[in-house]
Amino acid sequence: MSASVEERPVKSLVPVRMDKMPWSRFHWMVIFGLGTAWILDGLEIQIVASAGYAKDLGMSDTQVGFTATVYLIGQVVGALVFGRLTDKLGRKRLFIITLAVYLIGSGIAGLSPNMWFLWIFRFVAGAGIGGEYSAINSAIDELMPGKYRGRVDLAINGTYWAGAVLGSLGSFYLLDTDRFAENIGWRIAFFIGPVLGLIIIFLRRHIPESPRWLVTHGRGDEAEAIVSGIEKSVRENGQEPPKLDESQGWWIKAHEGVTPKQLAYVFFKLYPTRTVLGLTLMITQSFLYNAIFFTSSLVLQNFYGKTSSSAALYFFPFAIGNLLGPLILGRFFDTVGRRKMIGGSYTIAAVVLFISAVLFQADLLSAGTHTALWCLSFFFASAGASAGYLTVSEIFPLEVRGQAISYFFSIAQIFGSVGPLIFGALIGGGAARGPLFWGYVGASVIMLIGGLVAFKFGVDAEGKALEDIAPPLSTYDENGNQLTRLPV
Repeated sequence: MSASVEERPVKSLVPVRMDKMPWSRFHWMVIFGLGTAWILDGLEIQIVASAGYAKDLGMSDTQVGFTATVYLIGQVVGALVFGRLTDKLGRKRLFIITLAVYLIGSGIAGLSPNMWFLWIFRFVAGAGIGGEYSAINSAIDELMPGKYRGRVDLAINGTYWAGAVLGSLGSFYLLDTDRFAENIGWRIAFFIGPVLGLIIIFLRRHIPESPRWLVTHGRGDEAEAIVSGIEKSVRENGQEPPKLDESQGWWIKAHEGVTPKQLAYVFFKLYPTRTVLGLTLMITQSFLYNAIFFTSSLVLQNFYGKTSSSAALYFFPFAIGNLLGPLILGRFFDTVGRRKMIGGSYTIAAVVLFISAVLFQADLLSAGTHTALWCLSFFFASAGASAGYLTVSEIFPLEVRGQAISYFFSIAQIFGSVGPLIFGALIGGGAARGPLFWGYVGASVIMLIGGLVAFKFGVDAEGKALEDIAPPLSTYDENGNQLTRLPV
């Protein structure tokens, strides 16, 4: 675009055309190409948790635990660094770069000659995955029609558990010393993710930049070419894009990013209740998941007499329940609505967890029935947790979307990391049920708070265009007046 055009707002139908686009092969390509970050994350967590590398590298239990911590720290750093770059440089560059960082980190970790080498490249792999969360969530929401955005986002976020199952199966097979030498199997396991990543990065090369992002950065011609190409494929599939008139367009002026002061203004002055909503949803689900998930095996061993190997078998129904929740409930987030479904999911999960706590304290549960109640609780919690990422992505303007995801994700990870420490102490070797009972009650209350905040401050975003939920900071009215005035 010429300099004269960049200096004044231009009217664009690109956002509306993307939002009203009929479902097509393009959208399936986006799902398969981008909806994989969570599979890789679940895979990585399980492979690290299997600790097959511990004996080969001479690591203690504490050092094994720190290996997972290093990975989580890497996620936080990666989210913060790459989240800002996602808004500045574009979605496509970052979902290619972050996947490449992950491939390098995870692949080289499998070649580790010692513990420090492993920690360095676990950090790198975590940074890549942390960056993926910002770039991928932003891109998916901006490429999906508003009618389907909720169910697609939930289904993709829920695939974390498919990756976890894949990691468990891979570790079970590869760490069997009857099949592979002790110093070989765990190294092969670390290459499962990179092999998948190489296939994924090939698919991502064919996914375009977000046309919405291009328009707000003065690259309207590129955005028009991409949208026209998608519409052409829709017609070739026997469908017809909706007829739109100029009155539905948005006046947009190129905008090259926001300063930290402006970012704070957006979060705390322009959308304060949305900031409370996003933080509450992300923090509560992160605490619950980390507290229960990372200590469930210890509970089964200390209170139900299971061995570590037999306790691992109970992970599979737990993971399947978490996977099915977003897949089955996802469409209701687009029909019944965000506020009702998010609030309801958090509340039901809290109630079921509380019931399990009471039955646990009364010693009325077996390992199987306790796991069944966990599965039921997290069937709903998983849908609500996935909707937390969806909420943060769609309730803030395009120019800060990547950063909003990265900051809220990072804060949630910090709070979530406290959960396993608290619950590990409450288990106390299985000496008494009382402390853990109160821990479960506390987790129930925390999740209930998330549900109540969703009911109170939730945004009815179902079926709406992203621009109607939170207008871009670069939008103007027909008289050339900026709709959102930011501090200088």
